[in-house]
Amino acid sequence: MIHAYNKEYLSDAMENLGEAFDYAVHAQNIGLNQFALFFVNSSASKSFGTGNPKYVCGMSGTELTLNVLSQNGLKPLDSAPLTDYDKSSEYWSGRVLAFYQWYSGKNFEDILRYLPAEEINRLYNPLHEAPEQKFIEVANKLISERATTSRLQELRRMAGLTQRRLSELSGVNLRTLHQYEAKSKDINKASVSILLALSKALDCDVKGILNSV
Repeated sequence: MIHAYNKEYLSDAMENLGEAFDYAVHAQNIGLNQFALFFVNSSASKSFGTGNPKYVCGMSGTELTLNVLSQNGLKPLDSAPLTDYDKSSEYWSGRVLAFYQWYSGKNFEDILRYLPAEEINRLYNPLHEAPEQKFIEVANKLISERATTSRLQELRRMAGLTQRRLSELSGVNLRTLHQYEAKSKDINKASVSILLALSKALDCDVKGILNSV
């Protein structure tokens, strides 16, 4: 298998992304999915994913977080770097995500599209004491299953919403939502009002909800 970059950088990459996730959540008060989105939207994501030494070992996790926030036009809180990273689930999530990205060669955007950061975090128990290979097996299975799902389902999962909660927020009938996600009903033919309601509830562009044709 061809990995994303030279293995000599992997240990530093895992540590830095772990620290970045931990620092974003515990020192900057940013939700894990939100920071992952900031990360993907920055040039740091692509550079990190190709093993650019500047990002994987040339800066600390704290500096990586601040770099990502700056690229997203955000002013960080005045927080000192943390020193106890290795016990948090967020730190583990960043480490295992970096390992999986290196191992698979996938880009971070594609990984997080099907396996959101907060869902990785929920896998901390029982996987944090298991070898990384076990996470690879779980991640591959989930990503493979979800690669054929609808865009609506992907966006809902990324937002951390149940179908029922999305129905409540958007006013779209629960059964209709289920049909759109299962593709038994074509969301591309949905009314403008339904698409607007869903996009507002999911905080995304209307075009992002439509399935590829």
